[in-house]
Amino acid sequence: MSRSGTRLSGTPVPLFDPAEQYGGLRRDVLAAIARVCDSGRFIMGPEVDALETELAAHLGIPHAVGVSSGTDALLMALMALGIGPGDEVVTTTYSFFSTIGSIVRTGARPVLVDIDPATFNIDSRAVAAAITPRTKAIIPVHLFGQSADLEPILAAAARAGAAVIEDAAQAIGATYQDRAVGGWGAIGCFSFFPTKNLGALGDGGLVTTGDEALAHRLRLLRNHGMEPKYCHTLVGGNFRLDALQAAVLRVKLPHLAGWTAARQRNAGRYRRLFEQANLCGTVVLPVEAPGRSHVYNQFVIRVPERDALRRHLASREIGTEIYYPVPFHQQPCFADLGCPAGAFPQAERAAAESLALPVHGELTEAQQSWVVESVRAFYGG
Repeated sequence: MSRSGTRLSGTPVPLFDPAEQYGGLRRDVLAAIARVCDSGRFIMGPEVDALETELAAHLGIPHAVGVSSGTDALLMALMALGIGPGDEVVTTTYSFFSTIGSIVRTGARPVLVDIDPATFNIDSRAVAAAITPRTKAIIPVHLFGQSADLEPILAAAARAGAAVIEDAAQAIGATYQDRAVGGWGAIGCFSFFPTKNLGALGDGGLVTTGDEALAHRLRLLRNHGMEPKYCHTLVGGNFRLDALQAAVLRVKLPHLAGWTAARQRNAGRYRRLFEQANLCGTVVLPVEAPGRSHVYNQFVIRVPERDALRRHLASREIGTEIYYPVPFHQQPCFADLGCPAGAFPQAERAAAESLALPVHGELTEAQQSWVVESVRAFYGG
């Protein structure tokens, strides 16, 4: 019966539950939206300015620039650094598509690197070997809520005269050596997609930097390179963050530390429950690397028979997701990169074995127990 798909008694467990989170903030969120509507300032304005100030203080990074999405944050970062045709950008082959898509959209060539099998992040030891005289930037991704190993990446970039752009879309609040990600490289990029630890009611993003001149350039680029009005010193785009989303994020930001702590608590509870179920020899749990805090945007395990397990969990109303089933080098649109199957074995193995379990802050102990019991039932415990 454990593999039959028969529905057993238990608690439905959604992978994400943004509606539950919204319910607790409904009055404040609606008041913030009404404030923007009453002001008539829907594009830029005081809500965006205030959010930028609050996020810069929260992250401990001098400059924060609100933008339209995490994808646009990456694109803007590359544009701000003058990256384009003829340039190369080193990055991981295992991430959300925005990471590589933004590189290609500038006309630059992505140079891919395999991952560290323990953390799913870019293999920092392989970065230096991927650098060529054409390398203009390196994009490490702080995947699933944990920082990449930045020190060797920053050192390799410095030797090559390349910039580091941190893709911190999934990692707001995560730290490396007790300092927030997004403040180590030339530019940090964040996403406020609704399922992120700090999520908007739609798309939104942020770029961060410690360089004042670069911050000014980023602000120009997000608004068509315009300063003053109708005078364009750069060719930018419409990368502005809506005032409505900024107002909502301002309501949510004071709760972020508590939500992060709840995710970390849930991750710790999973570890205990999986150990009690004698599953640690079958299920490989996330690794927390030394010197790095993990904010658990996702709780990603490795398991045998991953796809069958996922179907089994779905039959018990447990939401899961595969991050990511196809590495970049195996995507049809990047066949011209010339990376055959087996080129990046760790990423390919992760794509076949990884499964994200619910870990959001609203998750209850009963729901987590049902998840682990359901995994145990599948493997015949």
